[in-house]
Amino acid sequence: MENLLLIVGLMLGAVLLVGVGDRLRLPWPALMVVLGALVALTPGLPDTFELDPDLILPLFLPPLLFATAQRTSWSLFRARWRSIALLAIALVVVTIVVVSGLTVLLVPGITLTAAVALGAMVAPPDPVAVEAVAGPVRIPRRLLAVLQSEGLFNDATALVVFQAAVLATVQGDELSLGGLALSFLLGAAAAVLIGLVVAWLARMVLSRVTDTIGRSALTLILPFAVYLAAEEVHASGVVAVVVVALQLRRLGDADEAAERLVQRSFWDVVELLVTGVAFGLIGLDLRGVVEDVGAALPRMLGHAALVCLAVVGVRALWMTVAWLTVRHSSDASAAPRTGREAVVLAWCGMRGLATLALALSLPVTVASGAPFPARAEITLIAVSVLLVTLLLPGFTLPTLVKSLGVAERADAEERAEKIVTRRAQRAALNRMAARIGEVDRSDELPEEVEAAIRQRMSRLDAVLSGESLSEDERQRLRAIRDRRDVLQAIEADALAAARAEVLAARREPGVDPEAVDRVLRRLDLRTVLLD
Repeated sequence: MENLLLIVGLMLGAVLLVGVGDRLRLPWPALMVVLGALVALTPGLPDTFELDPDLILPLFLPPLLFATAQRTSWSLFRARWRSIALLAIALVVVTIVVVSGLTVLLVPGITLTAAVALGAMVAPPDPVAVEAVAGPVRIPRRLLAVLQSEGLFNDATALVVFQAAVLATVQGDELSLGGLALSFLLGAAAAVLIGLVVAWLARMVLSRVTDTIGRSALTLILPFAVYLAAEEVHASGVVAVVVVALQLRRLGDADEAAERLVQRSFWDVVELLVTGVAFGLIGLDLRGVVEDVGAALPRMLGHAALVCLAVVGVRALWMTVAWLTVRHSSDASAAPRTGREAVVLAWCGMRGLATLALALSLPVTVASGAPFPARAEITLIAVSVLLVTLLLPGFTLPTLVKSLGVAERADAEERAEKIVTRRAQRAALNRMAARIGEVDRSDELPEEVEAAIRQRMSRLDAVLSGESLSEDERQRLRAIRDRRDVLQAIEADALAAARAEVLAARREPGVDPEAVDRVLRRLDLRTVLLD
């Protein structure tokens, strides 16, 4: 009962902090750090939370990866495979090497494998934190897309290294670089296959479930199921979850308007609650660590500060080299193209739930029964890196973007949404013209009804931009209520054509999935209100 009360309290605290963040215009992941600190400092709470470390990753990672991956697309990954390779694999590996080497020099008694485990914990930026912190800031979508792509796949690299390093530490073995590389490649390939198969099976089941709530419930089970299935055969659960999410979005039907609205809201809630619980639990763990280390705390904090500098410095250097490499590229989507963009990308290396989950999953003892080498200091360093990389960008990114003038470039990228909107409008008008031609006007479609329909569809671009109906349009609608069935049938068919066109655009290379999703959400809302 004590643990249950604690979980409920953490969820409530997360909800309250999001409300505070909305009022203060602060990103909620940064405020979750406040929740963790409050838990760590609140007297009377339990010192530990009894949960098997092996359950931490399967409980926390799948839902958040699934929710984040739904916001992107296969076409975006195909267009940005170089960025994914350089950031999600190469940068993670370099960060692990630098952090593990520095940790071996700083921390007495730590083994190389335990230091590598720490490096893997702090290497991957978190896609949820990036979305929440950088999303509301008016930075170019090119930069945000790079950060999101990096965040989705770097967990796979870090997790493979972390699991191998922890296993080697527990068993007293050494790490094999060749074995790690082979394990990563085979695990990723198997995970892609598993993800595609599970997505295909899921679409078959979803096509036979008509209830929106039941379909949404299935999507809640899917990420956990595919993660566990992949891990059971020693494949990458992270990659499998991302592949399932991407494939389900690709196979989505244009007529699933209500389902998309329900699932979007549902997964936003899941993200919030899971993250709040994770930050609260790390607060409890950190309090136990501080009590255990006692007088050694100042020394450990000094080590943590050096590791934080190393993590930030490696990313800054990497983005500088990336800028020098791609600044003359002919690829319009390449980033960073300027030194200012390189600064923004370097500053957006927010660590988050992946670091927390890996820290919580660290074993207490090794196979011989001895304590895990330097576990308390590893946890303290990991949390310190999270605090520095999340709090500083979370509270300073808007000012930085404004001072660098990068936000001004974001205005041009709003044209992507307008292009998708015009495509939706053309598809709706074409379908409407075809339907009107099929109707017997003398019996069912007076000229004033046709005029009203044409006017509504001609203003679809304004409606999708958030404008409301004019008073004249409202009067027209009231005047033709006796013909509502005909009007709604034709409008519904036109909106269906618009949704199909928008979903087709989402699968095309070079189309921003975020812009498409904004237009699709407005179409879905209009469709649901029409029903």
